[in-house]
Amino acid sequence: MLLFANIYLNRSVAQVKGTINLPILQDEVTVLTDSHGVPHIRAQNEQDLYIAQGYVQAQHRIFQMELSRRQASGTLSEVVGEATVNQDKYFRTLGLRRAAEASYEIYSEESKQVLHWFADGVNMYIEDAKKANRLPIEFQLMDAEPAEWTPIDSLTIGKFMAFDLGGNWERQAFNYYVLSRFSEEKAYELFPVYPENRPTIIKDEEIDIAKSFEHAVIPHEFNGSNNWVVSGEKSASGEPILANDPHLGLATPSIWLQMHLQTDNLNVSGVIFAGVPGIILGHNEDIAWGVTNTGPDVQQLYLEKQNPEAPNEFLFEDEWEEAEVIPEPIHVRDGETIDYEVVVTRHGPVISEFAEESGWGTVLSLRWTALEPTTELEAILEMNKATNWQEFEKGLEKFLVPAQNFVFAAKDGTIAYKANGNIPLYKNPGDALLPLEGWLAENELNEYIPFDELPTVVNPEKGYIATANNKVVGDDYPYHISNVWAQPYRYERISEVLEERDKLTIEDMQNLQMDQMNLQAREFVPSFLQLIEDNDLSENEEAALEIIASWDYEDDAGEAAPLIFHQWMYEVENVLYSGHSGFPSSMMNMFTARGQTTDKIIRKGIVGEESIWLDENGGLEHVLIESLTQAVQKLEVEFREDFSAWKWGDFHQVEFRHPLSSIHPVLEFFFNRKDPLPIGGSAITPMAAAHNRDTGEVEHGAPWRFVIDLANIETGYHINGPGQSGHFRSDAYHDKINDWVNGMFYETRLNEEEGKVLRFAK
Repeated sequence: MLLFANIYLNRSVAQVKGTINLPILQDEVTVLTDSHGVPHIRAQNEQDLYIAQGYVQAQHRIFQMELSRRQASGTLSEVVGEATVNQDKYFRTLGLRRAAEASYEIYSEESKQVLHWFADGVNMYIEDAKKANRLPIEFQLMDAEPAEWTPIDSLTIGKFMAFDLGGNWERQAFNYYVLSRFSEEKAYELFPVYPENRPTIIKDEEIDIAKSFEHAVIPHEFNGSNNWVVSGEKSASGEPILANDPHLGLATPSIWLQMHLQTDNLNVSGVIFAGVPGIILGHNEDIAWGVTNTGPDVQQLYLEKQNPEAPNEFLFEDEWEEAEVIPEPIHVRDGETIDYEVVVTRHGPVISEFAEESGWGTVLSLRWTALEPTTELEAILEMNKATNWQEFEKGLEKFLVPAQNFVFAAKDGTIAYKANGNIPLYKNPGDALLPLEGWLAENELNEYIPFDELPTVVNPEKGYIATANNKVVGDDYPYHISNVWAQPYRYERISEVLEERDKLTIEDMQNLQMDQMNLQAREFVPSFLQLIEDNDLSENEEAALEIIASWDYEDDAGEAAPLIFHQWMYEVENVLYSGHSGFPSSMMNMFTARGQTTDKIIRKGIVGEESIWLDENGGLEHVLIESLTQAVQKLEVEFREDFSAWKWGDFHQVEFRHPLSSIHPVLEFFFNRKDPLPIGGSAITPMAAAHNRDTGEVEHGAPWRFVIDLANIETGYHINGPGQSGHFRSDAYHDKINDWVNGMFYETRLNEEEGKVLRFAK
């Protein structure tokens, strides 16, 4: 029996050598899989290239592709059952698949053809796997099979990445909530910026925000990135060096699939989302590029007044307009089909109603750039072939969502940056802080910042460009981009290192991606210690402060100080926001960019400025003492050891969990192949490692890190954790976890000659 199970499991591992017959090909295709599991696909023409890419992706990641399209399309309940109904309702309401269908209509015939070729390759794999009964075991566990792959599936996954990377409506909802619960001065203190022209709120049309979005799926607020590029004047090689590490979820398999695609007219290497053709980040023979999330205000909530006699009519300029009602029946495994409907106003879907009832008379709709027809895949295909900045920037005109900070380097020595995408034109920056009145024409957002006026830098005098989700423009920039930016610590540390050093090397860039310097601690700890030094503290609290006082501010996994500091900061937030003057925990998910607000309040306290939130909690000194006491008590319960034995890595650990591993301990044993590993860094260090505050599990960071020196543009340095394959019996399943934790990069070459060879024969 064991032998039979072994044979069954192994036969669904991706085939990486030998021959596979694909009758739809025009010529033979070679796939060389290198020692790191990276497929190098070499074809005679683009049709065969993208067919092969579809087949190879499906071999390695078909279950991930199936889950991704179902999650984005709102069809998980068909295979999971009742547990995912609310999630499906939410994604049906947003309408990512509807947006993908609308986008397909505006693609060029050439791009549509690529989508179809890719889908053909995926479907050839599905057909072969079904015939040979070698679909991955996950399908057997779910008693399901993948349906036919379509171009719309690929575009829907692309729209889902816009969902994962873009969002400010949650903060608008939160701002609305606090402004309706607290005094204006107290509420405004929690706003990311203090509004000069104070926004208004409609108090007689109250919406229960907490109930309205009870089941909303909120992207992780840490979905950001680092990227930078230095000129040849600052590099040891005399040519530009580019580095990129996008921050997304850390899971098995990786959200990224690394690939190399080559024909006579194309030679591009990097990463792509499983289920999408092309290469989204990486390099070719002439250029390299990377992205971070710009984080602009691309989502706008609208208050919509319902007609009391016709609930699908909404007021606009003193007239009732009929909304579109879209049937979205949800098929539930082992249950009845739910006759669900989505209501779409002139601004977008009504998202407050998917929770069934949030009040009557006023609802909230969402206008979002990603729900419009857009052409990101077409942009990717053009970027893959670009040879200089002019051609690359031309391709960016079609990359509309999500808005991203692109950094660029070319063999001709050019380095460049562009904050690219559809960014709405707001008349007043304060308008993006709260829901707008949907019945007024003056609140319509129908224009975008002109492409030629988007923030752009080419060959700056300082010799480098860096972004880390920080504020990208000065106050003199004529257009509004965002009210919410990431805490500045990652950018400041990256800039600090790049400023102080010349003759930079590949190794320097890799070390910077793994840098664990905590500038938040470096800023706050001296003031914290000074404020509470004369207070009567417990023996353990004094011991904790001694450790903090001698800290070098590195979030090192082997040190106790980072553990104490981060727990202390969490308790500061708990004291500020969860006391008698706070709000329910259900709203905390809506309180995005909370760290930025907390930092602002702490800085007020340090310099003696008035703060209602501090004053109501006894002032900053009292907040610090109370939060320190709570932090030490929790750590005593958790670790029960002498302080000197405490380590950040005892709590702060990474596992790369498989989505099915939580179902049963046996599945956890098979799918999560490694014990959790201690890891340094944090959400505010260049080595990004954001963790669950309760469990310590590091869930977000940079699954893929990339560095390239254009003096040797044929070779890129990568690390893709936990590995390339989604099959737990593959050698490339979890083979990169230790390397990822320790910052060990591997080389991927455009001219790779060694590896296992698979031939696709026509």
